[in-house]
Order: sequence, then C-alpha cells, then structure tokens
Amino acid sequence: MADHMTIDNIPVEIGSERNILELIRKAGIELPTFCYYTELSIHGACRMCLVENERGGLEAACSEPPRPGHKVWTNTERLRKYRKNILELLLANHNRDCTVCNKSGDCRLQALALRFGIRNVRYINTSYTPDPDESSASISIDRSKCILCGDCIRVCNEIQNVGAIDFAFRGSGMKVQTAFGVPVAESPCVGCGQCSAVCPTGAISVKNSIEAVWNDLLDRDTFVSVQIAPAVRVAIGRQMGLEDGTNSLGLIAASLKRMGFGKVFDTTLGADLTVEEESREFLRHMERPHKLPLFTSCCPAWINFAEKRHPDLLPNISTCKSPMQMFGALVKESYRKNGKRHVHVAVMPCTAKKHEAIRPQFSRGGVPYVDHVLSTQELIRMIQQSGQQFDRLEPEAVDTPYGIVTGAGVIFGVTGGVTEAVLRALSPDGSNATISEMAMAGERGMQGLKEFEVGYKGATVRIAVVSGLGNAGRLVDDIKAGRKAFDFVEVMACPGGCVSGAGQPYVPMGVKEARAKGLYSVDKLLSYKRSSDNPLLEGLYEGILKGREHELLHVSYLPEEGA
Repeated sequence: MADHMTIDNIPVEIGSERNILELIRKAGIELPTFCYYTELSIHGACRMCLVENERGGLEAACSEPPRPGHKVWTNTERLRKYRKNILELLLANHNRDCTVCNKSGDCRLQALALRFGIRNVRYINTSYTPDPDESSASISIDRSKCILCGDCIRVCNEIQNVGAIDFAFRGSGMKVQTAFGVPVAESPCVGCGQCSAVCPTGAISVKNSIEAVWNDLLDRDTFVSVQIAPAVRVAIGRQMGLEDGTNSLGLIAASLKRMGFGKVFDTTLGADLTVEEESREFLRHMERPHKLPLFTSCCPAWINFAEKRHPDLLPNISTCKSPMQMFGALVKESYRKNGKRHVHVAVMPCTAKKHEAIRPQFSRGGVPYVDHVLSTQELIRMIQQSGQQFDRLEPEAVDTPYGIVTGAGVIFGVTGGVTEAVLRALSPDGSNATISEMAMAGERGMQGLKEFEVGYKGATVRIAVVSGLGNAGRLVDDIKAGRKAFDFVEVMACPGGCVSGAGQPYVPMGVKEARAKGLYSVDKLLSYKRSSDNPLLEGLYEGILKGREHELLHVSYLPEEGA
C-alpha cells in the first residue's frame, strides 16, 4: 500500500507534495493562509495553517513535510479559536476602512474574517495613521493595511531580484518599507507590480485610473478610444463566470462599447507592427559583429530594470516601441483631426504600462499617445460598476480599420511568444508545417529560462527566452561574464509573461498555464499566422507610417548627449 497520511480521519496518499499543506489541499480542504505561495520560500509567519496532531501538538502545515502514518486534524475547536484570535489581532493592527479600500471584495483578510465569523474585535486598534505612498505611477502603498506577512518582500527579492523593499525596525515598530523610507518611486522599484499581486490586503495595490477614465467617457466633447492587450482576453473570465483561459475578446469589446468607448481596438495589430520592425532590426544586428545579443523591448518593467541595473545594455535593447505604444501612436495620428479632444485608453495586464504611458518619449507636443492605462482588474471593476452581466452579453467584433490581426501578435502575451513571432517572420514560408516547426523550436513552456538554437540561412542563431526579473538578472550576469552567448534574448518581467502580469487577477501557476493555452488556441483559429501576412500592414506602411516609421514606431532609452 502506498504511503499515506490521515487528514481529518481520511487517508490521503502522499505523492510529490512538499509539505502537509499541499497534501491537505490535495484532499479538497482549503486551509487558510496569508504567507504561503508555492513559488516563494516558506515563511511560516501567519500561523493560520496550523493543524493539530494526534498528540495534541500544533504544526505549521506549510513547513512540515508529509510523513507516512502521520495523523492531523484541520478544523478542531481549538484551531477555530486560534485562527479567530489571529484574525482579531491582525484586525486590531489594521486600518479597517474596508468599504473604500482598493481591494475591498478581493482582500484575503476580509474574506477570512467573514469565513470565521469575526463580528467583534476585542483589542484596541493600533494601526498606523494612513499615510499612503502614491509616488509610483504603477502601484499604491498604504502601510496602515499591512499585516507583515512578508509576501511582497519575498517576491521582490526572490522572484524579481529587485530588492526595493524589506522589513525595517523590530517588534511593534516593524514595517515594510524602502531603504531609508524614501518614496517607492525613488527606490529601485521597476513597477512590475508583483508585490501587489501577492499582497493579501490593500497594503499594496494597482494604481487606480478608473475615475479618470469614467470622467472622460462622460465628457460629450471627448472622443475616447481603447485598445485591448492579447493577454487580457484570457484572464478576465475567471472572475466573470467563465472558465480559465476562455477567449473573451468579443465580450470585452461588447462591454466597452456599452460603456461609451467610441472605438474598440485590439492591441494585437501593434504586436504585428512590433514583429515586423523587430525582425528587420534583428537581421541588421546579425549582419554586423556583436558581443552582446539584441534584447527585446516590449516589457516596460524590463526596460526600467535595465535602466537602473544595467544601463550599459541599453544600446543592445531593441529600439522598437512596445505594441501598446506603437498602436497608441497609430490611433492618435489616425484621429488627430476628428474635431474633438481625443483620449486613448489601453487595457493591459501590466502595472508597469502605467509608468510607460507617462514617459516623455511616448508623446507628441506634450500629448501622450496613451492617456490612461487600465489593468485587467480595473476593467473588471468598471464592468461591475456599470451593472453589466458580462457572461450574458452578445460578443461583438473589434472596430475597423484595425480589426485584422495575426496569431503571431496574439501569442505576444505568453513567455516565448515574441520569439516565436520573430521566428515565424524569418521563416521561408507560412505553411502549417513551418509554423508547427517554429512552435517546436524550444520557446514554448512556462519555464523561467529557455535556451535553444535555430538555423537561419546557414548560420546558427542562439536564442534565450527568460521571464521573471530574477532570472533575467542572472542571465545578464552570465552574458557579461562570458559564460553564455546569445544572438537574441526575449525578456518578460513577470514569470510566465503577460498572462501573469500584476494587473491580472492573481491565480496559481496552473491557471496561468491555462491562460497561455488560451492564447495558443486563439492563434490556431486565426487565418494569418505571420505578421508579414497581415494585409493591413502594407497599407499602413504606404500610408500613415510612410516616412515616419522611426518617429511613430521606434524609441531611444539612451540618455541624450550632454544631458
């Protein structure tokens, strides 16, 4: 008989589970936690996952390995009292303005207080006076709502290797802050937002742009257009009554039109333009001697990371704008003479896009190409605020003249997607066999680092695909030290790519894989697989982009001489 543990009098077979908590969840029991994430180190700070063993001892399920023959109980009277007491202590040190909190309705502390029937807090409230840090364009910080779980610190240090925040002081004065308490915008923070993704309360949340967008939509003298990033369509469904990974683009388009957006577009066309420009740039890069690879440029958190940590790499980062900015420039130029004030909104899976939108490089005459960036989370709240029953809407198409897109652009939303799109562009033909061959080259999968080689016109092209800034930093160190050499490196700041962006509803890795599968399914259903096959591109290059490709589609992050 296979090794097993007994959980609440039920035998559960031990497999590859790392700890008792995983085995308990395998048994279908949702044990409460604040500080446990499978991707992060074991912290064991919240003590909510304690279980009682047959000797009456208490064990932290997150840090104890499964042991054959061991017996534990998860829901004894003692444990219920213990968890309620922990929750009361946390609430006694917490700003309880829940109804006006950014994470109201999506707060784990709020949810567990409801689950365990907390109707009264016996202790005096000792929370900090609210003093929010709004310096970042990407995230908002309110330490009065922090429960000191350390999730944000571990993801910033262990996964992203940014190190913008840590614990400061000791005892009752302990807090999470930047070095020397400087505003987060002045810290090493790159705006990736992964800290907000794992924060169980409203202590760190995505910067809110909803009211600004509503105000523009309600202004009769303002024309508002919107673009939707590829990864958004497969992430919104989970909270809107649909299965994980469902392609919801048609429903999103219908919803946005009901809200009053004048034009609803698909950012995928911007991705197609990016592929075209980046493929040409890569060929030029390969034609000249080079010690360093060409790095992709579509991820703004990676750009911020390179500027702060590796400024010497900036000459080797593609000059292509991100798909959001390429499309924003295209739309703003197309509707520049429409007679009304024009506001363009981008719905993105990424918090760093909010910072990208306000960079001076992405404006003309002081007017940004993208005026507001909404995260997927914010889009969900807008749909809820408008009272729409999302899953009962009739899907609608995105608008012309930019409604034709390719599968190469869609797969931008998952790690390896940019690389595969470029490989398709460089392939000799667009046959199904060739496209399938490109998919098997080595770029697919949710691993943090993938290295492989492909042949091109008799030469060997060395490629790396990396996601998660911690992985990116280690790869860059290896490249600089001469331990590794590549011709092309794709970098995504968020583990797994944009499907895992901090602006998306947070889900475990298995669901992120479902989102990636959803994008590949969309790719399969599209007639055009290569960006160069998109019939719209020829007209754009001969029309609005003619002679202005560099101005509208490219950018420099290098400091100006003499600055």
